[in-house]
Amino acid sequence: MKHFMTGNHAVATAVRLCRPQVVAAYPITPQTPIYEKLSDWEAAGKLGGKMMRVESEHSAMAACLSASLTGARTFTASSSQGLALMHEMLHFASGCRTAVVMAAVNRTLAAPWAFWSDQTDTLSQRDTGWIQIYCEDNQESADSIIQAFKLAEEVLLPAMVVLEANFISHFMEPVEIPSQEEVDAFLPPVSLPRRFDLDNPGYVSPTVTQRQYEGYRRLSQEAMEHTLEVIRRVDHEFGKSFGRSYGLVETTGAENPDLILVTTATITSTARVALAELIQAGLKVALFKLRVFRPFPVAAVRAALEGVSRVAVVERNISLGREGIFCSEVKAAVVNSSRPPKVQGYLAGIGGTNVDPQLIKRVVHHALETKEFSDGPIWMGDEE
Repeated sequence: MKHFMTGNHAVATAVRLCRPQVVAAYPITPQTPIYEKLSDWEAAGKLGGKMMRVESEHSAMAACLSASLTGARTFTASSSQGLALMHEMLHFASGCRTAVVMAAVNRTLAAPWAFWSDQTDTLSQRDTGWIQIYCEDNQESADSIIQAFKLAEEVLLPAMVVLEANFISHFMEPVEIPSQEEVDAFLPPVSLPRRFDLDNPGYVSPTVTQRQYEGYRRLSQEAMEHTLEVIRRVDHEFGKSFGRSYGLVETTGAENPDLILVTTATITSTARVALAELIQAGLKVALFKLRVFRPFPVAAVRAALEGVSRVAVVERNISLGREGIFCSEVKAAVVNSSRPPKVQGYLAGIGGTNVDPQLIKRVVHHALETKEFSDGPIWMGDEE
């Protein structure tokens, strides 16, 4: 049944349907409505699991990873400075091979202080060993939460479902909400290794030698690489059960294009509108949506972009001193291709500034017409 709801409430509803046993979070704009909704359900006896009241995001992640190690299905949510405060424990959560699921609502990092959409907060955590899935709209956010629990509990890696502040978190859209019976049929009861057992005390994360540490890192890397195939399978199973699937990536638009536009998250929706008009006007352009960022789908990116002459990456983040983070990853993925494209990065929507179809069209025309791509990013303000 479809419900008209915000992205935050869609995520909270999906979490409740997944029957979490432990939820620990700390309120921060713009994710607070997720926490509030789950708290309301707990107070009304409708959540099923337990909400833990903690004093910070650092403590929230410590509680979640510990609960996961006891075998519990766990969930948390955060944004911006809260996610930054979690940073230390994010490494612990992945290093201990927990199955924590997090909704991360993209918001600007201070300073200066702001409350708008910007992907740098989650991308700053890209090396912590978490699966990262970037969502385009409210429906994909809810669906990705359900997929994330099944995925994380199979591969024993924590999963971060990323939705943007305001554009998803607080905007309302029709969202198809499955029944409890449908989710139960897709997501089996949690069955995790119980590595914390009061009746049989043990030790997690021991002090190790150099060689042992290297071995742990290698095992985690191999698990991440294996996760790509599991994401495909879980998404395929989800599609069979609910009629919606998203894949690792998505390619649409003209065949044999002169330019491929790479986008993530909500900019993708705007790009769909712009590219439809550009194609109708006779331009040969295609759209490549990157949904899964960690593990990075190198083969899928290379297969989609190899042979095209030009690629433009539009993104709402920056690694200061270099360029947009997605652009750097795309360049690395295609550098060893037999026919690597030229890749240009464009920064748009930094700090939540507007990205409309006209801006996307300016990007496309610039990428098609410029004689030489630059090494650094091109800033695309909505006032230009």
